[in-house]
Amino acid sequence: MARDVTVPDTCAESHIDQTAREACSAANEAAANKIVKYGALSDSHICLPVAVETADTWNQSAVELIQETGRRITAVTEDT
Repeated sequence: MARDVTVPDTCAESHIDQTAREACSAANEAAANKIVKYGALSDSHICLPVAVETADTWNQSAVELIQETGRRITAVTEDT
C-alpha cells in the first residue's frame, strides 16, 4: 500500500472560496490530485490518498483508513 498525506490550508487564498461553500473541498481536491499523480502505480499498489485540511476535515479515504485501522487494532487486542 502506498500512502501520500497532504494537508491543504482550509483558509488559503487558493482554497477559501470553495471551502467557504463546501466542507472538505480542499481535502477532496488534494486527494483527487494524488490519485492522478500516482495513477501509474495503481497496477502494483493500492493508492490511498490521505488529505486532512488545517480545519480538521478529512477526505473519505482518510476516514476509512482510520476506521479500518481501529477495527483491526480492536480485533487483535480485544480492547474496545
